[in-house]
Amino acid sequence: MAENPLHLIMNPQSIAFVGASNNPMKMGTMQALSIVKDGYQGKFYPIHLKEKTVLGCKAYAAARDLPEAPDLVIIAIPTKNVIPLLEEFGSIGTRRAIIITAGFKETGESGRDMEKKLIATVNRHNMRFVGPNCVGIINSQINLNTTVLGMDKLPGRLGLASQSGTYVTQTLHYLKKKGIRLSKAISLGNEANIDIVTAMEYLAEDDDTKAIILYIEGIRDGRRFVDAARRITPFKPVLAQYVGGSAAGARAGLSHTGAMAGPDFLYDGIFRQSGIIRVGSVEELYAQGWALATQPPLGGRRVGVLTNSGGPATAISYACDSAGMDVPRFSPQLQEEIKKHIQPHAAAGNPVDMTFDLDMPLLAITIPEIIMKSGEVDALVLHGAMGRGFMKEAYDHAHELVGDVPFAEFFKMFDRDLSGAYLLPQKYNMPLIVSSFFDREDNYTQAYQDNNVPVFDSPERAARALISLYQYALVKKRKTAVSPALPPVNETAANIISEALARNQKALDEYAAKKLLAAYGIPVVQETLTATPQEALAAAKELGFPVALKACSWEIMHKSGKGLIALNVENEEKLKIEFKKIQQAAGKAVPLLVQQMISGSREFLAGMTRFAGFGPCVVFGLGGIFTEALHDTTIRLAPLALEEAREMIADIRAQKLLSEFRGMPKVNTDTLALILQAVGFIALLHPEIAEIDLNPIIIEGAKPVVADALIVLST
Repeated sequence: MAENPLHLIMNPQSIAFVGASNNPMKMGTMQALSIVKDGYQGKFYPIHLKEKTVLGCKAYAAARDLPEAPDLVIIAIPTKNVIPLLEEFGSIGTRRAIIITAGFKETGESGRDMEKKLIATVNRHNMRFVGPNCVGIINSQINLNTTVLGMDKLPGRLGLASQSGTYVTQTLHYLKKKGIRLSKAISLGNEANIDIVTAMEYLAEDDDTKAIILYIEGIRDGRRFVDAARRITPFKPVLAQYVGGSAAGARAGLSHTGAMAGPDFLYDGIFRQSGIIRVGSVEELYAQGWALATQPPLGGRRVGVLTNSGGPATAISYACDSAGMDVPRFSPQLQEEIKKHIQPHAAAGNPVDMTFDLDMPLLAITIPEIIMKSGEVDALVLHGAMGRGFMKEAYDHAHELVGDVPFAEFFKMFDRDLSGAYLLPQKYNMPLIVSSFFDREDNYTQAYQDNNVPVFDSPERAARALISLYQYALVKKRKTAVSPALPPVNETAANIISEALARNQKALDEYAAKKLLAAYGIPVVQETLTATPQEALAAAKELGFPVALKACSWEIMHKSGKGLIALNVENEEKLKIEFKKIQQAAGKAVPLLVQQMISGSREFLAGMTRFAGFGPCVVFGLGGIFTEALHDTTIRLAPLALEEAREMIADIRAQKLLSEFRGMPKVNTDTLALILQAVGFIALLHPEIAEIDLNPIIIEGAKPVVADALIVLST
């Protein structure tokens, strides 16, 4: 396997910078200052036509004047000069670049043409680059920062790849205040050469990165993204925030499937398929990512909750319970051990509520250690450890009671050594998550954060961080999904499609659609296509009353509520009446399907729609009349391994309907999984198909049967 191009970009021994000067108000200068001032130890070569020195470093007029070909060139100059400059550096042997300059495809047609020329130029010289239109990179292990703001000098554990430059540089001050430290960070810009998949793969290989976070506005190669993430997530957690899925961005389709499957729904599905944990805000992205990067893996779902207040205890417990975790009542033996150390009125059962006991060593060390070594929990959430911050607030009221001493002396009276507190996660190989309303001005909060114990500013946020560890524990337990081999193209199915296209049809009629499905082993309702009442009657007698009648024409894609369907037709007289009614509703003579009436109270749907950059995606959910009302559906990229199909089935909110329910047997989910897999196969084998809509799939006893089908063709 070829080395990831980011290895050299993130670890250069020499850097040339074009676009820096001695003017501190220029963006290029600010970025060059970050390289010089944040401690990078490699060689730094500023390029400037006029200045002899830039930021105290010897400057060079051109690439050819440099004493060596630098490993990396960083470019922050006007757009028109970028390509000639890359030609110069390519010709002397530089093979990596970061292009800060904007003005390429993000600006329109002329910018797109310029970006194509840029790509052609670097390809001639076998160069790879990040950008354009980015802010660069951070590698805290070698103190390399090419962004506009200074970074924390301590190396971090959390790797970031972002399609927004803001989240790589403007947030650095915010992250310092939260005690969050990045290992590596990559601003991807336009992704003209190196994309978010390559960045994710690099962070996966990086030993200093313990968890990966992604800020995503769009993915161009969905299949490659999913395949890469599926390889990574079993051994390293990945979290993502996706922000491109508003209703305005959703595309409508001719089938129910196409109409429902907007981009946000799509990304939710591919993240689940990939084992990526999705978060709702950039704040959660950093904070929950930091918890995963710093804490030992969660070994189970049992949570211990320790606080000095009942409200936070209840909030943490409720959040954990709601997410499927367990806050178990402690054993009598453990409770007795805890009661030896707490006040008589305090609760010891879990949550342990010390009721505003200000004995900080007891709250932060003694009781946590008793709980963590008990074997009765898999993680601990602690609220209320506070020192300087609390004392500073209490000082105005209390200082006169202790002799009106200065604050420093007042604080010294109550300060306690908590150095053992932040060693507990490693000592017991167990996650410890802390909640405090006091920030880094509080010495206890600072000590926790500086020693890689995450501190959250509310009990609920602390609980959500622990839940992300639980979600990742579930990801690691998943069976490995291997993309299945495609079956051969079915000749019958191919002929059905080619004949329909020859007739300029936009869709298959229902009868043809079901013949195609049956050719790939999908169970469909028994039916006969008829043209006259006499043919319909003969078909009904053969199938056995009662039957269903349906208008059957590719031009009639949706029949419900239009008088084009008759159900439970029980006898010959009713059949003749309903046949005539359907013809009248259609407004012309159309063939009618005579179908076996299958009975079942549970209805589901399966389908397929396509997205640019992703290809065919399979949908599963609650079907029938509840499809649009409840939107209880999930989606994955095709092809589906059977494990992925089963995950889809378990994904919907109405999954209880698949088990034994009110006297109905458990659904044959193996057959359901095979239907979903076959839908994906059909989409990949027949690219002429734009959408598939199987709705409803009726559960007859335990068996899923496709009762209605629509296949839309590409035009």
